[in-house]
Amino acid sequence: MADVIGPTQDLRVSLVQSDTVWHDPAANRAKYDALLAPLQGQTDLVLLPETFTSGFSNEAIHRAEDMQGPTVAWIREKAATLGAVVTGSVQIRDQAAAGGAGGPGVFNRLLWATPEGKLRYYDKRHLFRMAHEHERYAAGHDRITVELRGWRVCPLVCYDLRFPVFIRNRFGNEAPGRFDYDLLVFVANWPSARRYAWQTLLRARAIENLACLAAVNRVGSDGNGIGYSGDSVALDELGMPLVELGEREEVATVALSAERLRAHRERFPAQLDADDFTLR
Repeated sequence: MADVIGPTQDLRVSLVQSDTVWHDPAANRAKYDALLAPLQGQTDLVLLPETFTSGFSNEAIHRAEDMQGPTVAWIREKAATLGAVVTGSVQIRDQAAAGGAGGPGVFNRLLWATPEGKLRYYDKRHLFRMAHEHERYAAGHDRITVELRGWRVCPLVCYDLRFPVFIRNRFGNEAPGRFDYDLLVFVANWPSARRYAWQTLLRARAIENLACLAAVNRVGSDGNGIGYSGDSVALDELGMPLVELGEREEVATVALSAERLRAHRERFPAQLDADDFTLR
């Protein structure tokens, strides 16, 4: 088990916590141009917030871009320039993925752009009904796992955090002799009114899944007057913070230790007592 229980090299992760400009994709891309520039050659993975070009808005859905739009081109260019994966979610119109019939066909889509030019994506599975997201957007279905420097990474979006069954890490389910993932990633627009839930659930997801975790949230107030307190964080496999951000715009880079993750999994193999189940 020791040879296959986790990654063998450290992973540098950058949290980019910013105040999203409401309904102005061009202004947000320009803002992130400046924030990301110092990260060139200094990181392996860059995390941007949920809906980082518009803010979390049902109204902005009418101006959603498609996969040939400027934001997809921008995130791919950023990944190539930085020499790192860049990820964050945006509103993407994709009628084919939505079944091609009825509705706006817009997803809250997390983009995963690699420096080699590859692009993966995950469509938010759990839509936030308290803000009527489920009435305006199409839901995704399956989570994805991506490889980065020997780490298996599971990227998710905001409200997904509240659903531990969907997130559950299993041993040997996707790759024989391996956990499904080594790092959980969350991109979010999580309001300050539910700050305690954000902080608590992030720690729980890391602990119960024997995995490291990195999560980025926005700051400031949006066009609906909703405030965001940031609280972006990177957690180790014990749920202990490696870096915690406050309530202002900030960029922080942290190295996740492969050795510590592997040692914890060998010392505390709780996955061997986990319940088996199938998601439908």
